[in-house]
Amino acid sequence: MTETTSTGSTSTDTSATDRGQWESRLDDLTREQEGRNVTIEVLDEEYGDAHEAEQLPFRSATYDRKDDVVVVAVGGRGREYPVVLRHMIWHPTEVLIDSAGGAPAVRVTEPDATVTLLTFFPDESSPR
Repeated sequence: MTETTSTGSTSTDTSATDRGQWESRLDDLTREQEGRNVTIEVLDEEYGDAHEAEQLPFRSATYDRKDDVVVVAVGGRGREYPVVLRHMIWHPTEVLIDSAGGAPAVRVTEPDATVTLLTFFPDESSPR
């Protein structure tokens, strides 16, 4: 994703901090990355860092304004991953999407400074 600045120059999109854009940016991410492998990592100062999902097929990422939650879904594809797993990030304060360098990365921050990272991996079976 790129955005055009007021001077007309194009820059790499590394931010979607405007809450009004979260829903559309995450919908775009879903359309562009659905089916690619993704890792969900949670960075928490109190409990430590942990992988919630490691290289599972990405299903979707959405922002629900009513409940103020970002929902990331993985799996739900065929026999190997028949169940959809959802990771919920309640009351996010920041959503950053970095598409520099090809495969995007997403960072969602919670009020207590817990960070969820989504790291996408190239699709080995077909060129993008």
